Amino acid sequence: MEMLRRSSVFAAEVMEVFDRSPTDKELVSQGKALCRDYIHSRLNRTGIGWTKPEHQLSASGGTLGEVSSVLLWLGDELEYLRPNIYRNVARQLNITVASENVVSDAFLAVAAEIFSTGVTWGKVVSLYAVAGALAVDCVRHGHPAMVHTIVDCMGEFVRKSLVSWLKRRGGWADITKCVVNTDPSFHSHWLVSAACTCGLYLKAVVFYLLREK
Repeated sequence: MEMLRRSSVFAAEVMEVFDRSPTDKELVSQGKALCRDYIHSRLNRTGIGWTKPEHQLSASGGTLGEVSSVLLWLGDELEYLRPNIYRNVARQLNITVASENVVSDAFLAVAAEIFSTGVTWGKVVSLYAVAGALAVDCVRHGHPAMVHTIVDCMGEFVRKSLVSWLKRRGGWADITKCVVNTDPSFHSHWLVSAACTCGLYLKAVVFYLLREK
């Protein structure tokens, strides 16, 4: 689908900014590109037919490709810990995926609640897992155009809530430290953090459902 395609010029521009300190706009663009890649991976994994992006980040190499691969790997870890949490997100939120406003509102409300007590990479991975699962629900129910809506919502949330945090860490590439650290206790810390993040997501779902009553 065209919404998951981007020109070679765009892909080159997004990857080039990793060679210097990225601007706010570039961090948002990278966040959206990572979201497209994550969603494409989850659609493929569930067996939903989808046109492969011309420039799939996780297979492209370079820093952005590495970031995408790490994000997908950490997402796998998180979903493995609690396999039922990041499935049927639309049903958990009790929303219809036919409305762009409803999908946008639900995604941003859950995101705000997950990050209400601060930002960690575990929470970032959790948000991408939510985006991927919600996109799967939208496509399964015959609303593939909502994928674009979810990607735009991710960009909006990155711009409003994550840009400053990302800049302090030098950009998206900081996530690779979650897997390159050789200290065994670090991996244990990631698993504990991920488990806690699952709890935050469940809390966010409950918060959204109560708000709608």
